[in-house]
Amino acid sequence: MSVKRNPLVKRVVLIASAAVLLLVLGAGGYAWYLYHDATDTISDIYQPIGTVPAAGDDKQAAVGSAGGAGEAGGEATGAVQLAASGDEDPADTARRIVDLNAKDPFTVLLLGVDQRSGDVGRSDTIMVVGVNPAKHSVLLYNIPRDTRTEIVGKGTTDKINHAYAFGGVDMSIRTVERFMNVPIDYYVKVNMEGFERIIDILGGVSVDNPFGFTIDGVTYPQGRLDLDGENALLYSRMRYDDPKGDIGRIERQQSVLGELIGKAKRLKTVAKLPDILDQIRANAKTNLTMDDMKALFNNYRKEIDIVSKDQVNGGGQRIGGIYYYMVSEQERARMHDKLAALLATDGGV
Repeated sequence: MSVKRNPLVKRVVLIASAAVLLLVLGAGGYAWYLYHDATDTISDIYQPIGTVPAAGDDKQAAVGSAGGAGEAGGEATGAVQLAASGDEDPADTARRIVDLNAKDPFTVLLLGVDQRSGDVGRSDTIMVVGVNPAKHSVLLYNIPRDTRTEIVGKGTTDKINHAYAFGGVDMSIRTVERFMNVPIDYYVKVNMEGFERIIDILGGVSVDNPFGFTIDGVTYPQGRLDLDGENALLYSRMRYDDPKGDIGRIERQQSVLGELIGKAKRLKTVAKLPDILDQIRANAKTNLTMDDMKALFNNYRKEIDIVSKDQVNGGGQRIGGIYYYMVSEQERARMHDKLAALLATDGGV
């Protein structure tokens, strides 16, 4: 586990930052045009969560400091609860209500999908992000794609990334909610092929490769590497020759994303925003609205000082000749308790 004071939280508000940045550039015609282009983009990629039952059997299951994965938490003060079916937003039935203008804590599921023509794809990157501005903190969990768990709505136990192939975003959300025993408030889905094009638009990325390896005939020597989009995506996908397996792949993805976010924040990137917005429009979906993103930018950006990354501990095992990443009930309970403590609103944790 590592704790860093760095700009990785921009992963949560990157699109919002790009849009709202235009407002501070003045009322010039170009900035005004770009702002409206960004607004149209957010409208195009908006896709609400479908009718999704709450995590667990009880639609009022609480996320408290007690209780483990797969069962409701206790009556802890400040527990985060799922909203009952029939609450305010009919498009998000059974979702709890989060008020971003009131700076409520919330969770985001980030899905990086390897999706090609004629193939729905699988979610190669699965990240759960907890945000609590009152505690000035963000907590990130990268869930290994081979994690063996119940696929909610399918009635099977399988690799967690298969939930997307079986039932898209909705089934992925339900499965992650059950695995972590926490409610998922928002999601952002990105086709990883879109990242390749955005990297090229921004002029590539530079990474520090800890050891040399070859994948698909491309050799990546140890040391500092300058990568274009195609090679950056391939670099981030390698896992079989990594002694850390999927954990090592996750670390490479984080390195590439960190570099990409750093480039996206620079003022000179504004001129490239039309091309970036085109890629976002073609390759992303989210249930965050433009108003949500403005609220994130205005109310959360300055409140976050600490970004923590916690590893999902487990081990590889073959079942029926298929490799799985096995996570114990005790580890799931630990993950749940840590995230629940961050999300608690009583200020006592």
